[in-house]
Amino acid sequence: MDKVISLEKALSLIKDGMTLMIGGFLANGSPDMLIDGILDTEVKDLIVIANDTGFPDKGIGKLIVNHRVKKVIASHIGTNPETGRQMNEGEIEVELIPQGTLIERIRAKGAGLGGFLTPTGVGTIVEDEKEMFEVNGRTYLLEKPLGADMALVRGYKVDRMGNTTYYKSMRNFNPIIATAADMVIVEADEIVEVGEIDPDHVVTPGIFVNYVVGRGQ
Repeated sequence: MDKVISLEKALSLIKDGMTLMIGGFLANGSPDMLIDGILDTEVKDLIVIANDTGFPDKGIGKLIVNHRVKKVIASHIGTNPETGRQMNEGEIEVELIPQGTLIERIRAKGAGLGGFLTPTGVGTIVEDEKEMFEVNGRTYLLEKPLGADMALVRGYKVDRMGNTTYYKSMRNFNPIIATAADMVIVEADEIVEVGEIDPDHVVTPGIFVNYVVGRGQ
């Protein structure tokens, strides 16, 4: 099944108010073409789940600066002063989650788990309104799965069926978010024919991918 579509078609699938998981770590490995494409539309009121909000002029930060996001769920926002400004002014809602907890919540969703127990956050505001359990004399918080309507992923070599490889550190959050969304769009640095990628090199199998968009299309 050929999953390659145009950028215009991909952007038409992104609607107001959607929850989007977006790959990247400090904008490295972010799907920049899709992010820029969103800015060419009128889509707004997005909920963005990501490791961070990049920088004002890079990655997810562009969506923040242009007021397309109503809520951010991330591990930190420190590299993007505009996120902090909007939060303090009440223009955007920010939910901060410890980085390890964030990725494990996403992983739990992808694995179909009901949640996991972690000691991270016990005795802090992180534990507010969470269920707590004691195991072998130690207290843990129950962290529940975190999913999204759509994941925007940056791939390196991607075949027409969606089998995806990643380039070095650009891999980061991308493979995990690809398992935890109802729809997955991969922005590919290079699209190749089926069979050109060694199966041992595939990180995200095509079964997780709905659509592929080539950079420069």
